[in-house]
Amino acid sequence: MGLLDKVKVQASQAAQRAQQVGKAGQARIVDVQAKRRIEALFRDLGAAIYAERTGKPGGGAGLIDGLVQRIRALEAEHGSEAVETEPTADREPPETGGGQDDEP
Repeated sequence: MGLLDKVKVQASQAAQRAQQVGKAGQARIVDVQAKRRIEALFRDLGAAIYAERTGKPGGGAGLIDGLVQRIRALEAEHGSEAVETEPTADREPPETGGGQDDEP
């Protein structure tokens, strides 16, 4: 096998690896976009439930059911592990610093 043949084989292998890396990167982008869509739907769902419970406009069972269906569809398409579904109410809020109680 001549030098030129070896270079061609190596170039072909490098192109295949680059293509595999590109596909993996594209899949990661799709997963991140799906996660963002699901998180936005959860935020809308929370707002709709809050509006319904407080009697404010913007809630309603139809809207809530529609949002739940959209979340389920995205989870079925991308996997339910695409988003964290544990409630955050028990978590400590982040410290913001610079409050009025801070000493100079």
